[in-house]
Amino acid sequence: MASTEGIERRTNMLKTILIWTAISSGVTAGLYVWDKRMAFQDRRRISERTLLLWCLLGGWPGGWVTGRRIRHKTRKQSYRIRFLVCVVINMLAWGGILWLGNWLAGT
Repeated sequence: MASTEGIERRTNMLKTILIWTAISSGVTAGLYVWDKRMAFQDRRRISERTLLLWCLLGGWPGGWVTGRRIRHKTRKQSYRIRFLVCVVINMLAWGGILWLGNWLAGT
């Protein structure tokens, strides 16, 4: 049976992941909107590397939702493939962190 301390530790870890995902998704969504605006104005754009880095760091939900809503980065196949790779890596990383946290907690 799991101890109260172990459950609390896992809950805190999950809260941290969710808060970070919300923050990084907000940043990523803002970058998508800004990049779309700059594209319309024919001004200097945000690099795909920067957009993908924020997706990899946990902002992929914000990038996915915002990209669909404003129709940005939805047709470029090479970008979509790299975006999907970032999603998979991010999910594996969070899964590994949660697994490691459970293992270190002794459950």
